[in-house]
Amino acid sequence: MSLFSWLRPASPVVPAQLQQRLAKLPATGELSDCTLREQRWVVLDLETTGLNLNKDRVLSIGAVVIEDGAIDFRQQFERTLQCRELKLSPSVLIHGLGPNAIAAGSEPAEALLELLEFIGDSPVLAFHAPFDQHMLGRALREHLGHRLQQVFLDVADIAPLLCPQAQIREAGLDEWIEWFKLEVFERHNASADALATAELALILFSRARQQQIHSPINLQQRLSQWKRRQQAPSF
Repeated sequence: MSLFSWLRPASPVVPAQLQQRLAKLPATGELSDCTLREQRWVVLDLETTGLNLNKDRVLSIGAVVIEDGAIDFRQQFERTLQCRELKLSPSVLIHGLGPNAIAAGSEPAEALLELLEFIGDSPVLAFHAPFDQHMLGRALREHLGHRLQQVFLDVADIAPLLCPQAQIREAGLDEWIEWFKLEVFERHNASADALATAELALILFSRARQQQIHSPINLQQRLSQWKRRQQAPSF
């Protein structure tokens, strides 16, 4: 056995039934040139045990679908994941979840596979998407031995790209909700935050069309150009 085999995490044992469902997942590719309205989008939010990309765990998942230019409330996803490593006293809450709710949550491999089936081949929107993308990708590897392939776009970057007049590029979701005067009655759990992000995304898609951004691939291209300009050194 080589030294490096000790450094690699062990591959999870995935039951045959889950393997069969994984094999049936649709292939994901590049963003399409359909219109923003025609594209089915999945808006995702994760709540985690903390912000450490390498140690913390996904605790709950919330997702909602934007389709035909509107939030489709018939297509919603919500799961709390069992987290056996998390030791909490009965009085401690994380994201409003107590030890009993976490203990009664879904088995992670099953919940994560259900999420992949829910997403399908749709692109994913999230606020601070790199964090959610990393944490979800790590969870999929650890529980299903599966590599995350969906395209993610970051609403935290789309907002200042399309609304530079706000001058709040480093803002959080709460600041953008306030700037657009959205009425959000609940925050800081996965489902509520996914819904708030979806409402923000719909406004941003309208702004995108006004700026001659009409397709997901066009939005991605403009976003990449904007990020390069932001990162360029100023003299």
